[in-house]
Amino acid sequence: MRLHDTAAWGKRFVRVRGKIFVSLEVTADTLTVAVKLPVSSEMALTLPFASPSDRVLGAAGWVTARFRKGDHPPLELLKEWIAQSYRAVAPTKPERSRTA
Repeated sequence: MRLHDTAAWGKRFVRVRGKIFVSLEVTADTLTVAVKLPVSSEMALTLPFASPSDRVLGAAGWVTARFRKGDHPPLELLKEWIAQSYRAVAPTKPERSRTA
């Protein structure tokens, strides 16, 4: 499947077939990662750096993790969350080959 990276509102969005599965924002002092976690959002929300994304997305299982300068983000956990979000958002049908 093809992944697309776009930017808007100072954030980077990674999409698969037009659907966002991760949002990233990096500022001088903060890293923000938002992902859709239909399986582990309840567990994720028990962590001190995680919160529901916003009123609409949070209700749909999106979780936002924020890390300040000097924090040590749990990279393996973030990789698992991004993979889970991809699986939740990616189409179940394989993409057709685009050959001429």
